[in-house]
Amino acid sequence: MTSRNNTRLIDEYLNGRLSPVDRLLFEARLTVDPTLKRDLYFQKKTYRLVKMYHREKLKEEIEALHKKIFSSADKLNFRSNIYQLFKSR
Repeated sequence: MTSRNNTRLIDEYLNGRLSPVDRLLFEARLTVDPTLKRDLYFQKKTYRLVKMYHREKLKEEIEALHKKIFSSADKLNFRSNIYQLFKSR
């Protein structure tokens, strides 16, 4: 089980919030502590998955907004203005 301190320390390491000395000490610990190294690997993986999830949710929101704007009859004026912006470039 990952300790709370290790989780916090790994978070600070991954986000560049450790001082140079603390970063060096953390990296030295990684070479001798296989548990910390494993925890770092899984925390990085978790961060990547969360980031991917948020990208997918944002993409869904943008697609829903696009559909709402570009298929609604009452947004004709807005669509026309948008098309003109891109046409003139």
